[in-house]
Amino acid sequence: MATLILTYDRFPFSDLSYLLIVVFLSVHEWGAHFKYSDVPLGEWMKPWLHTQRNHYDRVIHFSFGLLLSYPMQEVFQRVGRVTEGWRYYLPVEATLALSAVYEMMEAGVASVVSPQRGEEFVGMQGDIFDSQKDMFMATMGAIAAMLIVYSVRKRRAVATVKARAQYATFAD
Repeated sequence: MATLILTYDRFPFSDLSYLLIVVFLSVHEWGAHFKYSDVPLGEWMKPWLHTQRNHYDRVIHFSFGLLLSYPMQEVFQRVGRVTEGWRYYLPVEATLALSAVYEMMEAGVASVVSPQRGEEFVGMQGDIFDSQKDMFMATMGAIAAMLIVYSVRKRRAVATVKARAQYATFAD
């Protein structure tokens, strides 16, 4: 959050990006407050999903992709001058890459800090494919976000064309 405040003058994001970032940080903080494997929302989801595992961490990983892909897209468009299909593809790839780096760092820290309790530290909850599933969820969130952004932009473009055509007809 401090980085966003310090860089506001040089690189202001859109209001939507700031909102998405704040929502992500809020749900992330809520998970950290309760310890991800004990978050009440995840406990509520257990019977609904017919599982013994608290899936709140998967919600967070999905939220990472869903909520932070749009701000990433702004960065790619403004800094990298990315256009066309690349502006939808690169945020998905960046989400996958950042998720992989996070999972590797988490495993590394767990093996150094507490080798005997590493599984508990990373929140695997008995799932040996936890890291892969977390990365998958983040990627699915990013894909969902980019599909939403694409469809909204297409609808706006169609509406603009229709409005211009109607105005041209009206002006004649």
